Amino acid sequence: MKIAVYQLCSQLDFKPNLEKINRAAAEASQAGAVALFLPECFYSMSDGSKPTPYLVEKNNEHFENIRSIARENKIYLLGGSVAYFEQIVINRVLNFDDKGNELPHYDKMHLFSCDIIRDGKRKKIDEADIYTPGNKPQLLNIESWKIGLGVCFDLRYSEMAKRYHDEGAKILTFSSAFTVPTGKAHWHTLLRARAIESQCYVIAPAQWGRHNDKIQTYGHSLIVDPWGEVLADAGEGESLIYAELEAERIDQVRSMVKM
Repeated sequence: MKIAVYQLCSQLDFKPNLEKINRAAAEASQAGAVALFLPECFYSMSDGSKPTPYLVEKNNEHFENIRSIARENKIYLLGGSVAYFEQIVINRVLNFDDKGNELPHYDKMHLFSCDIIRDGKRKKIDEADIYTPGNKPQLLNIESWKIGLGVCFDLRYSEMAKRYHDEGAKILTFSSAFTVPTGKAHWHTLLRARAIESQCYVIAPAQWGRHNDKIQTYGHSLIVDPWGEVLADAGEGESLIYAELEAERIDQVRSMVKM
């Protein structure tokens, strides 16, 4: 299965983000990709002090904008999260098939909290100031592939990857907006570890760049194979990366190391 990952620098205003994602979806579809994976907060990126004003709700304008990308470009839209309103604000992974039908969603369980001193300045971020955490993992099936869904800070919880492996996942995805300090320190190591221990492909679409005065993200969207080999690294900048996922590779790795 050929898949695409889009790395972008989302801003608060959803309209430029929507235009860029629609172009990326068209390009990926034309290149033969079955699915396009998007990063965390792809639709609108706030500064972390309060939610975006462009909250997605079931069948509202923003929900339909996202659905239309999948439908019009005939591509699965997977893994990316949005600020979603359902009486509370949730960091929700929305998924659509290539006809625009909604697939199972996932609400981010592990909310990011950090207190980092860098260049003599203290930086504190706590997602609980905005979001209510989810309470259960979620798998979905596309094209005979079972995918375990995660978002950013979920990446640090190896038991989540192990659970998905035990439930038959072949792909794990972690849509992300990793900050620069934590990205430089841990991003590649954590993603390769999750792939190795779960013996799954790991797809990690990431935000990149300066989003506002408070948030700068690391980029380096990755596609990692079940042996921990990096198949594609988006580096810095906005770009599409691709990989061909092969079920035989998973079988090969799992036959070499029994878990």
